[in-house]
Amino acid sequence: AAPLVHANESQPSPADKRRRYEQDDDSKSDQDVVVDDNNEDGAANVNGDAAASSASPKENGESKRIGKSSPTSGAAKSNTPTSGSASTAAAAAAAAASLSSPGPGPSSQSAAILSSTAGVAKSSNSGSKNPIDLSPGFASPAAAAAAAAALGIPNPYNRPPLPVPFDTAAMMRSHLAGKPAYSFLIGESGTMQPVPFPADALTGPGVPRHARQMCTLNHGEVVCAVTISNPCRQVYTGGKGCVKVWDISSSSSSSSSGGGGGGSQANKATLVHSLDCLQRDHYIRSVRLLHDGRTLIVGGEASTLCIWDLASPTPRLKAELASSAPACYALAVSPDGKLCFSCCSDGNIAVWDLQSQSLVRQFQGHTDGASCVDITPDGSRLWTGGLDNTVRCWDLRESRQLLQHDFSSQVFSLGYCPTGDWLAVGMESSSVEVLHVNKPEKYQLHLHDSCVLSLKFAACGKWFVSTGKDSLLNAWRTPYGASIFQSKESSSVLSCDISADDRYIVTGSGDKKATLYEVMY
Repeated sequence: AAPLVHANESQPSPADKRRRYEQDDDSKSDQDVVVDDNNEDGAANVNGDAAASSASPKENGESKRIGKSSPTSGAAKSNTPTSGSASTAAAAAAAAASLSSPGPGPSSQSAAILSSTAGVAKSSNSGSKNPIDLSPGFASPAAAAAAAAALGIPNPYNRPPLPVPFDTAAMMRSHLAGKPAYSFLIGESGTMQPVPFPADALTGPGVPRHARQMCTLNHGEVVCAVTISNPCRQVYTGGKGCVKVWDISSSSSSSSSGGGGGGSQANKATLVHSLDCLQRDHYIRSVRLLHDGRTLIVGGEASTLCIWDLASPTPRLKAELASSAPACYALAVSPDGKLCFSCCSDGNIAVWDLQSQSLVRQFQGHTDGASCVDITPDGSRLWTGGLDNTVRCWDLRESRQLLQHDFSSQVFSLGYCPTGDWLAVGMESSSVEVLHVNKPEKYQLHLHDSCVLSLKFAACGKWFVSTGKDSLLNAWRTPYGASIFQSKESSSVLSCDISADDRYIVTGSGDKKATLYEVMY
């Protein structure tokens, strides 16, 4: 394959760096779209019927040990002698049942940071960093395609349009020998072994069967950021210099009453507001609602964050926070709504006091752009991923780095499980890794065919979704990654969110639209 960045090319700006990974191949077409639509007859449900198989859905490839190291595995580093090894995930699928309970409330964590605002660290990394090439660089796995053809089964990496939804559960139940595995357990020694899924991997309360496309939100620009309000009445889509606010209450109410299919008149979203943010020709990278739904924070390819007051009948720009970094790639908000964390293109994590609208601290450690962020439910720890091939954990009570995981691939997305100590990480190399923060093993998942651009856990913690440049939306079982359902859109899927009640998914894509899905149980 041709190199991603030629030696004679000029250094791109932070805005260009990430954009190049998200551009689509010219070969994509609308005819490639396969959506897991509603199937009430149960004959082709993407989650399958567990009772139809006497064996557990363990057909995750051949159950033989693979004596090779993980392509993206790396040793974890600890900044404290008591934190132990942190290159992690569960040693067995049964560990999913033992999820830790939330810790103390978040108020003390925010207070600890706000009480020490003196001497805010100045950034030592000004301006843009090394080029971050976001162009396509990973072809479909030839070996998997050849194996699928030899066995007479569909190629899971490059499927043609199907007359019925793609049934990943049926493929897992297949007893054909030699089918490529996609979920691996990586032990402390670095060996990989296909995961035997438990019998209830695709069943039980809180585990969806599939997702039904409800409606399309035609933003008009590439949608790099999305979020859903709580309760699920509005969707916010971020494109170039503008956040659009959509009323989806008619869609959600019609779906809950059982009316309308994916293309019905009832399932439509109404554009209610357009909020001009940043600069007109700069993409918005992250939109975050405070938990009361009255404030929206917007960050992107500019040195300012915008804070919008949504409480009034017409949203108004409340404040702009000036940063020394050229761009913001991701945002997180503390559970108490007092702090905002901004992942900056210079590698720093800026900590903002939302009440005083001031910068109170910067976490320094990433040597290239900080690309993604999530916070633990108790507000005590912050997890960040970077284009420097690392994931880092920060103690918000003591304002210091606790742990560091090293990989051989840039980190584009991550999410912390709301109900336990699992961390899912989306890689530029196309894999998803699921780490347990206290154990020396992890899971590595391979159903994406290119960079994993966004990732989000359901509030129940039993499943999560990832999206990628391969136009796929994948839903996975926590933590071992059994494939619950999969949908293919017509372009790169750059962003995603799940509603607080786990009933809806929204995605933002490179074909200038967002898509709203209903999660079917």
